[in-house]
Amino acid sequence: MIVDCAIYRHGHRAEGPEDLSDALAEARAAGGFVWIGLYEPSEREFDLVTQEFGLHPLAVEDALNAHQRPKLEVYDDSLFMVLKPVVYEPESDTVSAGEVMVFVGDSFVVTVRHGEGSPLAAVRHRLEEEPELLDKGPTSVLYAIADATVDHYLEVATELQTDLDELEAEVFRPDVGGSRNTASRIYTFKRQVLEFRRATGPLTLPMSRLAGSAPLGTTVPFVHDKARPFFRDVSDHLTRVNESVEALDRLVSDILSAHLAQMSVRQNDDMRKISAWAAMAAVPTMIAGIYGMNFDHMPELHWVWSYPAVILLMAVLEVLLHRLFKRRGWL
Repeated sequence: MIVDCAIYRHGHRAEGPEDLSDALAEARAAGGFVWIGLYEPSEREFDLVTQEFGLHPLAVEDALNAHQRPKLEVYDDSLFMVLKPVVYEPESDTVSAGEVMVFVGDSFVVTVRHGEGSPLAAVRHRLEEEPELLDKGPTSVLYAIADATVDHYLEVATELQTDLDELEAEVFRPDVGGSRNTASRIYTFKRQVLEFRRATGPLTLPMSRLAGSAPLGTTVPFVHDKARPFFRDVSDHLTRVNESVEALDRLVSDILSAHLAQMSVRQNDDMRKISAWAAMAAVPTMIAGIYGMNFDHMPELHWVWSYPAVILLMAVLEVLLHRLFKRRGWL
């Protein structure tokens, strides 16, 4: 489904003709470019765009199937980039990722969006309010999409850090830290961090290539030379995001280890308490067992004070054992 189609000349928007080939020809004649936005197109719907703009079949296959890693591919007639915008859902404390595929040519930009978490209307509106930036050509669209995606990464990282602080406080609360659901919550949070990392980590190399600082070389076609400082800025922000993700992953692993250690210590404390009470119960049981045997000739068996003496002995031994276990911290 084509969401939007427009021609941009000297940084200003002009509605393009319905025929895509006419729109491309008009954009090239005017020294501008055409930007077509699609949302989850079918193979049949995308065939026309593929034919008119000469898109590479491998890139087209990736754009239709989605579920791609962030990457940058260079073809003869176009540049193909995959980004994974993420959305943080505060109600469920989960992270979900969409996908945006961007085709950049000499006079065209084709964006293909998958998922609800990657709207591009705001990006288009922002660019249309900055004609000087939009006048840089198709590169400006690629920069704006990458910049918006990475800036949102920073917001999601902040939200995750807040959730992690709350989870850490819960783990070390004496009345809650040992609950059965705590380990499950920690593991679920770790899965969210992993989902976030899948979106941010693989994007490092493509952004470095666009910024001209990757070991693969600085020549990426269809990228305006004056745009490289802008991509370097995005790359710096992405580095901050990846450092935050690494810190989140390490900290959540440490919290899980601390929680398991706490559970182990508490289980040991419980076992010591059980053992102490079992030892205290064993003493009167032993004495009562001895005096419960049916023998006629037993010491003090017919003594008048034998019963209260045995009860007193049991009580004294119980008090001594209780004080001993209490002093050693078993009770």
